[in-house]
Amino acid sequence: AASSPTVAVGSELPPDSGGSGGLSEGPDEERELLLSRLVPGSRLKEAVGASLASLCLSPLGGAQRLGTLVDCLVLNYRLRQGPGRGREREAEGPLRCCGCGRFLSEPVTVPCGHTYCRRCLRRELRARCRRCRDWLLPAGGTSTAAAPLRTSVVLNRLAEKWFPGECERARAGSRLEELLAQGRFREVLGAASQALRADSSDLMLRIYRAESYVGLQEYKTAIEDLNFVISKMPNWPEVYFRKGKVLQDSGFVGDALQLFLQCLALDEDFLPAKLEVEKTLCDVLSPEKLGESLKESTWNSLHIRNKSFMLGSEVTASYCNLQLCPQQSLGGSDVLKPVSGGLNRALSAHALNSTKDLAKEDGLKRVSSEPLLSGQGKSTLLKRKLSFSEQDTIISEDGRNKHKKQGESTKRDMTLAFGTIPGDLIDISDFECSLCMRLFFEPVTTPCGHTFCKGCLERCLDHAPLCPLCKESLKEYLASRKYSITELLEELIMKYLSDELYERKRIHAEETAEHSNLTKNVPMFVCTMAYPTVPCPLHVFEPRYRLMIRRSMETGTKQFGMCISDSQNGFADYGCMLQIRNVHFLPDGRSVVDTIGGKRFRVLRRGMKDGYCTADIEYLEDAKVADEEELRKLRELHNFVYNQACSWFQNLRNKFRTQILQHFGPMPEREEDIQAMPNGPAWCWWLLAVLPVDPRYQLSVLSMMSLKDRLIKIQHILTYFSRDQSK
Repeated sequence: AASSPTVAVGSELPPDSGGSGGLSEGPDEERELLLSRLVPGSRLKEAVGASLASLCLSPLGGAQRLGTLVDCLVLNYRLRQGPGRGREREAEGPLRCCGCGRFLSEPVTVPCGHTYCRRCLRRELRARCRRCRDWLLPAGGTSTAAAPLRTSVVLNRLAEKWFPGECERARAGSRLEELLAQGRFREVLGAASQALRADSSDLMLRIYRAESYVGLQEYKTAIEDLNFVISKMPNWPEVYFRKGKVLQDSGFVGDALQLFLQCLALDEDFLPAKLEVEKTLCDVLSPEKLGESLKESTWNSLHIRNKSFMLGSEVTASYCNLQLCPQQSLGGSDVLKPVSGGLNRALSAHALNSTKDLAKEDGLKRVSSEPLLSGQGKSTLLKRKLSFSEQDTIISEDGRNKHKKQGESTKRDMTLAFGTIPGDLIDISDFECSLCMRLFFEPVTTPCGHTFCKGCLERCLDHAPLCPLCKESLKEYLASRKYSITELLEELIMKYLSDELYERKRIHAEETAEHSNLTKNVPMFVCTMAYPTVPCPLHVFEPRYRLMIRRSMETGTKQFGMCISDSQNGFADYGCMLQIRNVHFLPDGRSVVDTIGGKRFRVLRRGMKDGYCTADIEYLEDAKVADEEELRKLRELHNFVYNQACSWFQNLRNKFRTQILQHFGPMPEREEDIQAMPNGPAWCWWLLAVLPVDPRYQLSVLSMMSLKDRLIKIQHILTYFSRDQSK
């Protein structure tokens, strides 16, 4: 059945369920105040001191207010690093993860169109995309555990074909992760050390080995592995967080806090680091008021051993004794080097020796001063600093450290094995849409991991909310209507298949131009009568008309023809163009389209395009009356019929009059120049639309090019209905 007209009821779309509520008006104002003070050259103590009490200790204080303070600290940290510090991109490769910057193993494309390795998403290291800061969770999702991560089929196939060695290494890493989750640290240590003897440049192996050392409480050796990774990839936020956790577990809360800030300076949405900073500041500032709420955080795992602090004599004094003042810490560290020192070297040293001295000198009191180190590592750690700032460290295959002399270089610099692709492995068939069998154009990846051209997928979803390949339900994906382009795939096509992409764009431009023509092959909506200047809301549910409306919007014309059906020719010989004013999409793909009538036309030739009718048309205009006498008589007839129409409308029952006003709006005012518009006075078309007349009779009036003949027809209709009203 053809789509039927209906009244378009405006409604607002529900808010994004994946988003999080913003701060209240109070914290927002305080945040703006803090940010305005955090300018280069200012002192953090001066900026925070005045607002600290109300921000963290007031009855309204809480996680949101503490988060505001953390945001300000991270901003100040970045300003101390100078513009652009720590923002350089890592070594480029054709398949890079947006999160860690390493090889894209088991690629997963998130709703915003960016692609991450499965490891980055599975570990829930961030809730927002690092590129665009959009939410990573699918629409309606509450956690990545509830929303399964589906590997992108096309990108995974390319990874396996181009870099089989890297894929095998990634699978081996996944097996090590499983062993770590099971607490089998000795097995991980042995396997990682053995693999490093074969390839000492694999940074992920060092990460896994460091985690195994942490599990075995060999923190010093874990720090050495992490320092090596930092020296090779200084802009990898996760490694700073890992090192901070090791120092935190060792009892060096001050050093750990600076590392967490460095992590956030590189990636402000790295949630574990932000929550650790909040917990640390909570312990320092107000454990009685804020501690309980943060202890219940889901990130507070059992293996985390935080050292609790108590407030000293003054909040601001003890806060600055943590070395958050710029001249002592934030302004002096270099994010491009292995982290040196931490927030306070004195804090790290005194923490091992004397609780009493620390409380006296820094205004802080440590509950437990003994760091959690293995028996072998305690004596060694007392003699040296964990930051290794004075010398670089090289980790040998067995996990022990060697120190290189100043100016000495390693035998092999870090180079990505996935940097180049042999030309014979580039095959255009790997980049073809399975629906149109052509090169991907605006590729989009569904939650189930399959990739199609955006236009091809939309046409399939017009018929059923299912994946065209695996038949998995895409109802939520359709409801979100967020068909984001898979950026990585588009970049690969631009880089390796530029000539083919140019030809594909040329063909698409020709097709778009064909759809943009408003006289040749104009799309026709065969449904109801439409009139110039009269609103015509439509309920669009048929797949062919979904496609037609979408094309009208994409080409920018936002126009299509409206005709009534005809048993012989399919649709009538005359119709009216409709201009789209607004489209409201429903969750199941249907839409309510708000249109208004435009030009009248006559059909010259009929056709068909992708299921909907098309036509070559010519536009109609009223013939102008030049003779003064005829024009005078025409005005008299116009005024008489207009008054007759007003009388008929006012004599209608209130129920009918209200329905007409709701659907069509008020009757247009009388125009001074009745020949100014090519279609004549607007009130004639409004009246013709509301009169209960057979569509065939209305069509005959629509086709008239004489205003006089049209007024006479309307006069006859009004005379008939007025006589009926008098009875």
